[in-house]
Amino acid sequence: MTQYMDFEKPLAEIEGKAEELRALARANDEMDVTEEAAALDAKGRAMLADLYKSLSPWRKCQVARHAERPHCRDYIDALFTDYTALAGDRNFADDQAVMGGLARLGDRPVMVIGHEKGHDTKSRIERNFGMARPEGYRKAIRLMDLAHRFKLPVITLVDTPGAYPGKGAEERGQSEAIARATEKCLQIGVPVISVIIGEGGSGGAVAFATANRVAMLEHSVYSVISPEGCASILWKDAEKMREAAEALRLTAEDLKQLGVIERIIAEPLGGAHRDPTAAIAAVGRAIEAMLGDLDGKDAATLVTERRTKFLDLGSNGLAA
Repeated sequence: MTQYMDFEKPLAEIEGKAEELRALARANDEMDVTEEAAALDAKGRAMLADLYKSLSPWRKCQVARHAERPHCRDYIDALFTDYTALAGDRNFADDQAVMGGLARLGDRPVMVIGHEKGHDTKSRIERNFGMARPEGYRKAIRLMDLAHRFKLPVITLVDTPGAYPGKGAEERGQSEAIARATEKCLQIGVPVISVIIGEGGSGGAVAFATANRVAMLEHSVYSVISPEGCASILWKDAEKMREAAEALRLTAEDLKQLGVIERIIAEPLGGAHRDPTAAIAAVGRAIEAMLGDLDGKDAATLVTERRTKFLDLGSNGLAA
């Protein structure tokens, strides 16, 4: 069953009634509800289009966090072949919140790295809800070094509330690991493509998204802090998250205007969770197009353009 968000309650009622009619018809062969169900379906589609026509930043956050939204593993399984997972940071442990390895995108060998949140209670706990520890970022650094050595493009799929802030993570050098991962993104002489597929939270996202090309799914978000965290700091009230979401300018449209990202990937009506297959296919097409933009550029050019891009952020006067 579809999990509805609070602003979708009227839609839930309409779609629920349509399903009830079909259930009654299945139980009674003599009952014909085709016209009534079709009318409710049409009304539901119109309401869905109206709801998603102009989502507020806070509602975009809710959609980006939807439990049924496709996650990193879904994209890897659908878009890549010959995926070989690589584990561990060769120092402390393997972080399940970060997955990555060698794969092929079409006939092109690549290195794919991403945050994985998990799909059910057990996997979400194992994956720490997509919040990476230092060993996750150090694993990513190791994989980026391998990609550089073998001249493989790096594709990162970002979906994290932020890096894990626990005591153990801080003791093992969380901020240093994030900084090193960001630095590595800037150093490697291969194309780096990043897609924000859900949440892009804080430095935990930047460590994977310091790329030549950054794209966002239409209803994903990318910001320095969560709206709840921002509201707690600025207003001492987490319930001010709606105002914080507006102020953070965390939507794909805002970030493209600011020059933080280059591409917005359209989602199916109602969000990626309503049609994961179509959403994943759209991301695949965007990745191939962005890789095509970078084809033929040598290592020095890729590094220079990447560094210049981030050094120039805010210089166009739009960041205020």
